[in-house]
Amino acid sequence: MQGGTAMKLAEAFAPLVDLIYPPRCPSCGEAIAAQDGLCAVCWSELVVPSEPACTACQRPFGDTVVTGSVCAPCLAKPPQHDGIAAGTIYNEASRKLVLAFKHGRRIALASMLGRMIAARLPTLQGEWLIVPVPLHRWRLWRRGFNQSGLLAQEIGRLIAQPVLIDGLRRRKHTRTLGRLGRPARARLLSGAIGLNDRHRSRINGARILLVDDVMTSGATSDACVRVLKRAGAEQVIVACFARVLDEAL
Repeated sequence: MQGGTAMKLAEAFAPLVDLIYPPRCPSCGEAIAAQDGLCAVCWSELVVPSEPACTACQRPFGDTVVTGSVCAPCLAKPPQHDGIAAGTIYNEASRKLVLAFKHGRRIALASMLGRMIAARLPTLQGEWLIVPVPLHRWRLWRRGFNQSGLLAQEIGRLIAQPVLIDGLRRRKHTRTLGRLGRPARARLLSGAIGLNDRHRSRINGARILLVDDVMTSGATSDACVRVLKRAGAEQVIVACFARVLDEAL
């Protein structure tokens, strides 16, 4: 089914869906106007990254830092990526949205989360290839969808750029990375992510938008960036809905 036809059908059935399942805020449960929105209170609790920010990784600075500066972590270890675009800073409000989206199976939230990511993207000249962070097939079977893939498709629709849904592969199943530090995450991810060889020619020389739902330590995105750059990608910008930066809150 073509995207335009699917959207028209969704619009046609929206009143019936709203009648059977009245729209509720996915964060607090309050009644709202649309299925993919937030109530005013929960919306106000989201933290959007601000300027000035690091020119290398977009880490927000305080107001006293000169625009065009590079943050200490990037000076100490220059990143392999070519920038980070985060829709929000990870806090309790964005955490609830991610949990509702990923574990609560509120996949309709992909539209709103994708819009928030797209709003933070820099101006992208020419063609960019959108590639989601992959899930291992076992986790994909259990969950039924790759949340990063849904976000990638939504962003592709919003900015009219092609999506390569299986450009990367998760070669080995890894346990949940929560509560692990950056070094432990990097060790666990060693060799876990690889290129889908069927798409090697498309990756070579491409400018890529790597999409994930949450960026914590950056270990997963770093592993993906390394694979893409080794395959000849010209640029890789990381795009995520929520970025963990406690010092920015």
